[in-house]
Amino acid sequence: MPVDMHKNVSVQVDSDFALLLPSGVYEIKKMEPRSKIRTIIVFCLFLAIAGIIGFGYFCQDQVCALSKRAVILQSSDMLAYNELPLHQANSINGNNVGGITAMASKSSAPQNIIANAGLSYEDVLNDDFQFDMDGHDVMVFLHIQKTGGTSFGRHLVRDLDLKRPCECQRQRKRCYCFRPHRNENWLFSRYSTGWKCGLHADWTELTSCVDVELDKNEGETAKRRYFYISLLRQPIARYMSEYRHVRRGATWKGSRHWCLGRQATAAELPACYKGKDWLDVDLDQFAGCESNLAANRQTRMLADLALVGCYNKSSMNAHERDRVMLASAKRNLAAMAYFGLTEYQKMSQYIFEETFNLRFAIPFEQHNTTISATAVQNLRPDQKRRIEKLNGLDIELYAFAKTLLFQRFEHLKAKDTNFEQRYANLGNIYFKQGVTEFNWDSNVDDGLSSDH
Repeated sequence: MPVDMHKNVSVQVDSDFALLLPSGVYEIKKMEPRSKIRTIIVFCLFLAIAGIIGFGYFCQDQVCALSKRAVILQSSDMLAYNELPLHQANSINGNNVGGITAMASKSSAPQNIIANAGLSYEDVLNDDFQFDMDGHDVMVFLHIQKTGGTSFGRHLVRDLDLKRPCECQRQRKRCYCFRPHRNENWLFSRYSTGWKCGLHADWTELTSCVDVELDKNEGETAKRRYFYISLLRQPIARYMSEYRHVRRGATWKGSRHWCLGRQATAAELPACYKGKDWLDVDLDQFAGCESNLAANRQTRMLADLALVGCYNKSSMNAHERDRVMLASAKRNLAAMAYFGLTEYQKMSQYIFEETFNLRFAIPFEQHNTTISATAVQNLRPDQKRRIEKLNGLDIELYAFAKTLLFQRFEHLKAKDTNFEQRYANLGNIYFKQGVTEFNWDSNVDDGLSSDH
């Protein structure tokens, strides 16, 4: 889809987000006090304003000045996420963004859309919402590297108790996860559809791509509701896990880093190493590469990168860029249908099951001692300080996510009259019991392939 690169949309960071429309200033001159002329002028102005608003919301992003992406910038609550208490951040402007992001209609803007909120988190719970596999609901898994997503992705396709289980083929990393009564995907993930939007596609890439790819795959256009899910992990442990993975020879060269209609250039993302991989890199070298995307990876992958000029760091100073990215990541995370934390697996499983009214046939086991956790303990003080500084945004994002996860858990727990029994027996579905032993942590650091 072509993208209008000439839109003059900017972000004012020192106060709130501000919307600057493309060139053209309307000048209203004072007319003679003639009632008829005044009436005509007022009527024309009304039509003009109504037309601008109507076109801004309903026409294609390439044509309209008031695009959906631009409209979202008018809201000052993005930056407010950095300062407000969580309960206020979740209900800014009367909109609870702590719940379902239901992208109910075709998204014509390229990739930086936070779609209409649709059903809020409270709406879902109060109305006995159920994820509609027979309709047009699609679960989209935003898989951030080294968060346990590979294992979780496998269990989405293998261990959910479904009317029509996913059909997984031997010797292939692919399963067919179709709706009960027709061959259409209800899950968009690595193991169901493959990396259709690029290797480890981020929020910016997925929101511009999923609808188009599903239309291609299914041969028809449909109005779908999208439910984004993701996992986060304690930032220092995640960073060390990525370091160990890269040191063993892994790369993510296949990632597109797509934003505003193009890939990041080599000048914007210089390679940290020469040759095919960064085998045996030491930690100081790994941390010393300024273009290493391991730093603050979770914030970057959850943020709307179009707000910060994509990968062009010259578009704003570093402090402003960090503030905007973090605010955007917090907002997008809070607006997701579901997210889990690697360090709180049982709680994460319960929230997933209660949110979607789906059940895993296995329990999520918690084992906090991992190789990466040991590596963190063995860091020199100066190394630890450096890594904490490099991942400052992720540390703040994770604290926000942890608070929000506990808040959602307490809310669900309070509504569950059978909580004690439910929580004690997560994953114990008698006719599928024992199919898989799900140990999330033990798989976080496993594997040498480049797509974990």
